[in-house]
Amino acid sequence: MLRHLDIRDMLLIDRLDLSFGPGLNALTGETGAGKSILLDCLGFVLGWRGRAELVRAGAAQGEVTAVFDLPPGHPARQVLADAGIEAEDELILRRVNALDGRKTGYVNDRRVSGEVLRALSDTLVELHGQHDDRGLLNPRGHRQLLDAFGGIDTAPARVAWAARRQAEQALSDAQTALEAARAEEDFLRHAVKELDDLAPQPGEEADLDARRRAMQGAARIREDVARALTALGPQGAEGAMMDAARWLEGAADRADGRLDAPLSALSRASIELGEAFSGVEAALDALDFDPRALETAEERLFALRALARKHGVLADDLAGLADDLRARLGAIDSGAESLAALTAAAQAAGQDYDTAAQALTSARRAAASRLDTAVAAELAPLKMERAVFETRLSDAPAGPDGADAVAFTVATNPGAPAGPLDKIASGGELSRFLLALKVCLARGADALVMIFDEIDRGVGGATADAVGRRLRRLADEAQVLVVTHSPQVAALASHHFQVAKSVSDGMTTSRVVVLDHDERQREIARMLAGDTITPAALDAARALLDG
Repeated sequence: MLRHLDIRDMLLIDRLDLSFGPGLNALTGETGAGKSILLDCLGFVLGWRGRAELVRAGAAQGEVTAVFDLPPGHPARQVLADAGIEAEDELILRRVNALDGRKTGYVNDRRVSGEVLRALSDTLVELHGQHDDRGLLNPRGHRQLLDAFGGIDTAPARVAWAARRQAEQALSDAQTALEAARAEEDFLRHAVKELDDLAPQPGEEADLDARRRAMQGAARIREDVARALTALGPQGAEGAMMDAARWLEGAADRADGRLDAPLSALSRASIELGEAFSGVEAALDALDFDPRALETAEERLFALRALARKHGVLADDLAGLADDLRARLGAIDSGAESLAALTAAAQAAGQDYDTAAQALTSARRAAASRLDTAVAAELAPLKMERAVFETRLSDAPAGPDGADAVAFTVATNPGAPAGPLDKIASGGELSRFLLALKVCLARGADALVMIFDEIDRGVGGATADAVGRRLRRLADEAQVLVVTHSPQVAALASHHFQVAKSVSDGMTTSRVVVLDHDERQREIARMLAGDTITPAALDAARALLDG
């Protein structure tokens, strides 16, 4: 419920504080008094796009504050949660319009964008009038209105639509991947054969490099070791020592013991020389290798490194690359089978969606028939019993809410072609159509504040009384604000506000006052008789108020 509206320096209003009540709130006043200004200001604080210049002449800025009661479970609470704003039982919207056109919005003292204000507006207020493009005259919302009237659950179709989209995406992704794989099939088969022929192993590059280095080092020192072994052997030091020992032993008997020590030293040297010979001989054996082994190791090492460079990976990653390429080849080989399964899944998901969409269409046709009957029943008291209202369903592109387009159409006379509400009906007829339709659609919509802008234009007498009684019926379930020139409608209101224009010091301003019972009687008498209020008009106004 809209509880309070505070306006500062907007258009013709310098300062205005209004408190609204539950039920039917009527705003009356002479033409040009400024009734539409109130709606402009309310639309401004709700983020609606409207007039560009709103600041009152001579003021630095304009400001509007609207206070709403927000009961538990109100849909505005979800909008607040999405915006990161904590919801309270009281919702305060404030918007400032600077003189240079800049607009700043606040929700519970938190600065917000115009998009947040408009999202809140959709859950707070409905505006109905001859120029309303946000409510019943907007065909884009007719399907949702019909679903709400019929209590139609679109969740199964939404679930089926999501499953269909997912299945179609999976099929599309698989087809794209298969086409890309087939484009490089020749390369894959050649690369896999090349890798399989080489059969690289993790760690193999390091092992080959170590072996190659060892063999290259052995080739460089083996010649020196072989010469050293020759120098130590029988043809070298060992043979010379044996000759020296034999010669000394032959002369030892005649040397009176002077050769015993040299012979002993030669004996020890011979033992050490033998050990040196054996060690060098073992080293030479260890350095001995097949030159073909070095060539083989180098060829494989170079082949590993060349293949790694070719594929842009490390040599140790070649084995893993081979597995990946084989998997891609496997996907090509099994691609037809996989595509067949995904195609079947997509077709099944499509059939499930078609079934859900057809169920929605059937439910909407039944709801449309009930709505047409309900609107026809409301049109008769509004003196439009010859008019025909029809809810038309047509095919629309498939989507999460089904494949139906819904449009509310009217034919004002039997046999006349039907068409959109705002194209076929005249001003007064359109107002009554909108009211009849809203009475049928508004059941259970007590979360919204409904605003009717001169919806009773062009009607009077019993028809105006019927309009007023339907507005009051709507107000039994929701707060209703009506801008009206009809005394019959104003007399049925629970709260009556008069909008008047005054001029002071050359400045024109609009003011709004809450009328008590006697003031209401005079205002309704004015609406009946004009500027000159006669006793008869006062009696007629009293009769209207007494019901």
